[in-house]
Amino acid sequence: MEHEEQRRKRHPVHWKSFVGGAVCAAVLFAAAAAVLWIAGDGPASFRSTAKVADISRLIDSVYMGDIDEQKLEDSMYAGLVSGLEDPYSRYYTEEEREEEDRSNAGKYEGLGVVLGQMKDTGEVVIVQCYDGGSASEAGVLPGDILYAVDGESVEGKELSEISGAIQQKKAKDIVLTLGRKGEDGAEQRMDITVTKGKVQISYVTGEMLGDGIGYLAITQFTGVTSEQFRETYQSLKEQNMERLIIDLRDNPGGLLDAVCDTLRQILPEGMIVYIEDKAGHREEYTCDGETPIDIPLVVLVNENSASASEIFAGAVKDHGIGTLVGTTTFGKGIVQTYYQLSDGSEVKLTTAKYFTPNGNNIHGTGIEPDIEVKAAEGGETDGQLQKAVEVVKGLEKAADLG
Repeated sequence: MEHEEQRRKRHPVHWKSFVGGAVCAAVLFAAAAAVLWIAGDGPASFRSTAKVADISRLIDSVYMGDIDEQKLEDSMYAGLVSGLEDPYSRYYTEEEREEEDRSNAGKYEGLGVVLGQMKDTGEVVIVQCYDGGSASEAGVLPGDILYAVDGESVEGKELSEISGAIQQKKAKDIVLTLGRKGEDGAEQRMDITVTKGKVQISYVTGEMLGDGIGYLAITQFTGVTSEQFRETYQSLKEQNMERLIIDLRDNPGGLLDAVCDTLRQILPEGMIVYIEDKAGHREEYTCDGETPIDIPLVVLVNENSASASEIFAGAVKDHGIGTLVGTTTFGKGIVQTYYQLSDGSEVKLTTAKYFTPNGNNIHGTGIEPDIEVKAAEGGETDGQLQKAVEVVKGLEKAADLG
């Protein structure tokens, strides 16, 4: 997932419909008209429409290759958003939107695998099998090469197309044709039947480190993160946790509502974060302070802690409830909003800036830790975590003295 702080709000957009003909020119001209209907209707818009028509006619008349009209149309919409030169704004086809929704929800019905594609060969590989997922239980392993799904080859297909096809299958049992290298290096082909089921990814993990120190890691803020945090936090309390380290290193962010719901479990009463749009309208996210954390807290951050992670770190720092340890965070202080269009596609646009409780916008600068500790290069020892343990012990002593 990208470094994003996203508002998962669906805004219906009245999109002008056009019925395309069988030829490329008609399809692209209709697409251009739809785009320009929104963008404006001045002389430049008419010139742009005419230019698209000229290019479309050239493609129809002289282009030697195959023409995928839908891809041409989608590329035009994607190009319009790409012209903003904003890495966080994007156009999604309906299939891409559905995949994005599943990713942000944190739970879906599927096989419990993450697919990747080899850059040099184009082969589709099993990158990860989720613990407890049906693929893992059926014997699928990370590193397996995926050749076919229910006998249909995946060669030349995009990952979104493959995962989408699996999602759309009505049958519960899916046959994966896999290649796996043995100890002698030779690849063996095998068919493994995997039953589709409910998959929920674990974004929060926790354990006791000893000396009453709880360790809780959050890898992303999705629709299930808040509840997973609640369960893990409660479990650590039941194990007599007296101090807590929350690890946000390499957490790219996620959903605004998810991080706010998580923070409401530990913050005192007051501001969590507020956002301002281009018109200056302000929207505040607050906490009632019913369950403020009452034990020493350290939050681990690094240069890949972004977006929602920075909202978390900023709220902890501004409210003075914990100490930040690590390196300066990524520095993404802007918000994206999703706008679903009437044909099922979607546009994500940067729509606002966000500010920490003390009014700081950290875009481009990040949040500096209270105690800077760089990660050791090439070493197995986690020096940042060791420092966090040292610091949280010291915080406890300071609290006892007070």
